[in-house]
Parts: sequence; C-alpha cells; structure tokens
Amino acid sequence: MVPGLYLFIRLSATPDFLSNADYLIYFVAIKYPGSFLISSLSMSDGMLKPEKDYSDVLAVELPKIDELLQTDIQAAVERLLALEKQTRQSSDLGSTEKLLVKIITIYKNAGDWKQMNEQVQLLSKKHGQLKQAITRMVQEVIKFLEEAPDMETKVETIENIRTVTEGKIFVEVERARVTRTLAKIHEDRGEIDTAADLMCDLQVETYGSMNNREKTEFILEQVQLCVARGDFSQATVLSRKISTKYFDNPDVQDLRLRFYELMIQISLHDDKYLDVCKHYRAVYDTPSVKDDEVKWKDVLRSIVYFVILAPFDNEQSDLIHRVESDTRLQLLPVESELIKCFTRDELMRWPRIDEIYGAQLRKVALFDVSNPKGEKRWDDLRKRVIEHNIRVVAKYYTRIHTWRLKTLLDLSDQETETYLSDLVTQGTIYARINRPERIVTFDKPKDANDVLNEWSSNISSLLGLMETVSHLISKEEMVTVKA
Repeated sequence: MVPGLYLFIRLSATPDFLSNADYLIYFVAIKYPGSFLISSLSMSDGMLKPEKDYSDVLAVELPKIDELLQTDIQAAVERLLALEKQTRQSSDLGSTEKLLVKIITIYKNAGDWKQMNEQVQLLSKKHGQLKQAITRMVQEVIKFLEEAPDMETKVETIENIRTVTEGKIFVEVERARVTRTLAKIHEDRGEIDTAADLMCDLQVETYGSMNNREKTEFILEQVQLCVARGDFSQATVLSRKISTKYFDNPDVQDLRLRFYELMIQISLHDDKYLDVCKHYRAVYDTPSVKDDEVKWKDVLRSIVYFVILAPFDNEQSDLIHRVESDTRLQLLPVESELIKCFTRDELMRWPRIDEIYGAQLRKVALFDVSNPKGEKRWDDLRKRVIEHNIRVVAKYYTRIHTWRLKTLLDLSDQETETYLSDLVTQGTIYARINRPERIVTFDKPKDANDVLNEWSSNISSLLGLMETVSHLISKEEMVTVKA
C-alpha cells in the first residue's frame, strides 16, 4: 500500500453490502505533504454512479399522474411512489421533496387523513430517505393542521408527527412546535398536568436551529404550566434556563414582562418579599412601563409595599433607601410617607400606623382580607413595624426596663420578649434580658482588649485635639503681637 493512503467505508446493515446496500460512501484520501485530496462518490445497488436530476422526468410524469388522479387515486400514488424510489436512490433532493409533498397532499385533499398519516410513517422509514426531504414533508403536514376537519383528527395527526420525529435531531424544532400545539389543546380542555408533562419533556435550550425568542417563549410556557398546576419547584428550575441579560434587548419587552410576572407569582408563593420587590423593579425599569403613567405608578406602589414587608438585612436596607430616593415617589404621597417611616430612626406606633394608612392599604389587593394571604401580609407589616421600633430602641438605649419597652412597642410582656428574641437570634441586634430585675440590656459587653483599644483610641483623639488647640492658641498670640 502507498504510504499515507486511507480507505474509509461505511457499510450497510446488510451483510452482502456490495450487492444490497442502498447507500455506500467511499472515501479515498491520499495524503500528500501539506495537502489532502478527498473524493466522494455515492453508490446505489452496489454500483458506482453519479447523482441524477429527475426534474425533467417529473415535468413529464406529474401532468399524467394528475390526470390519473381524477379516476384512480391509488394507481396515481403507486406511480408517485415508484418515482420517489428512483429520486431517493439518486439523492435528488428537490425531486424527492416534491414527490413526498405531492403524495401527502393527495390524501389530504381527498379527506383521507388516516391514510395520509400512514404514508408519512412509511415514507419517513424508507431506507436511505433524505433528511431534508423528511423535514420538508413534516413541515407540510404541520401546515395542514389548521385544515383538520375536527379536533380528534388534528390530535391524531399531531401524535403521528411526534412519533415520526421522535429521536430525530434534524426535525427537533418541528417536533417542539407540534408538541406546543398539542399542549395548548390539553390546556384548553383543563388538562393542565398533561399539558405540563408534554411541554417539560422538551429541552429547547439545546436546539441549535431555534432562535432565542422562540426558545424563550417555549420555556416561559413551561414555567407557566408548572405554576398553573402548583409545581413551583419545577417552575423555579425551568426559569433559571433563561438569562435575564437577554431581556436587555428592547425588542423583547413583552417577554421580559411575561417572565417577571411569572417570577413574581413564584416568589409570592414562597413569601419571598425581597425577591418580589426586585422583580417589580425589573418591571419598573422596562421602557414600555416607564412611559405609561398608570403602569409605573402601580408598579412603584408594589415596590414600596414589598420592600417594607421584606425582613430587615443589609440588602433590604440598601434597597429601601434607593427606593426612597426615587424622585417619582413624590407623586405617590401615601407610599412616600409610609416608606419614610421605615427609613427614619424614629419610633412609629402600630395603632397610629393602622389609623393613618390602614384604610388606604386595605384597598390594595395585596392586603385584601378576602385574599387568603392578605391577612398574613397585614400581620407581616405589623411585625416589620415592631422590628423597626426595636432596632430604634436598641440605638438609643443601653438599658431599659421591660415595662417601658413594652409601652414603647405597644405589646404585651410575652410578645415583647418573643420579638426581641427573634431579632437577637437573627443577629439583627444584641440584647440580654435580666428577668429577675426585668431589665433589657442592649450594650454589648467588651472584653479587656476591646476596652484597652477603645481607651487608646480615645487618648489618641484627645492628644490630637490638644495639639490642634495649642496650634490655634499660638496662631492667635502671633496675630496679637503683630497687631
């Protein structure tokens, strides 16, 4: 053998491949220094032969077959199948596509949808059938779905397409689209679980031939169906497949709003108020919302309500101050005053808050009594007011009697101790309760090193001040002498 000569042969499933293989691709690559020579030929029936164009043959035969259709459909289809075999074996893609579409169109026009589905199955299973031809046939059948005589026929056709396309990467997009149609049918029938199972089986994020917008629409429908059937864990997992950076594109504002609407529903289910606030801020930053006064006012109100409902931490504190600094908030006087109560280091008695803002807030769907979670959110608002007051007391007092503390908080002894213990457990404040003396201490005890460091720092500050005063006195004396 000549050095550098490689022979690659793809064998047919048939043992006697030289006589019965439909396709045999024979590659000979002769390696030369710095270059390759590759030749490719197709074989059919064990013989080397070039591809043949059947366009001229079809131009002659198809008119004759159309005439035969008027009297004998079956005979016409048989002639088309004979031509299809020739074009398929010759790898004539254009002619093969035309014949496949012709065959299924004949049965569709005749109203024989069952026979059409059978032909789709048979034609797709032909040995050596061209992938592009199968794709073209499937796409044509999908167009026929709108002309289905009844819903049952439509569903049967969709199921047939799903069977034909199963496991075939080159028709994965078509399979996803008909599955989406089938899921919509089940959803309209109220079969949410079936629709969700159908949609969640699709891994559209891996489809290279599907554009980003369509992928996002598919995933959003998956999330929506999971939310509809109450599977919020699965909905959360699916939502993470979408990159929020994609929504920076101004052409997908509708998808952006739809995505955050679903995220708000998921976060509300788990009472994650801070996450809900963030999602509303993303909606608020959408150009189509910013330009609509009615929309941005409603969204900004929701932002205020959820940021004050969120448990206190560094992130919540930062977010509430950023919300307060929004100049548009001045156009919402009730919400503006309410958020100031939570940003100022001042006590706000719950009875007074209920009296001033209660009537207004109870009209909001968020705190509506008829809503199962409305009363819980109202209790959470009261809890946030009490927690704010405890933090304020901890800033102004080092020691306080429990009767005085419960008076400031408008709580009973038991409630005062419960709320205080919760904040200490969360690490929000430091406090110790001396039950015999009924004294609460907010001043954290210092060890010897802390005391020494503080004393050293105070001495350094004192010496610095004395040096500054001495310098100023010397300066005044010099000015006086010159005068």
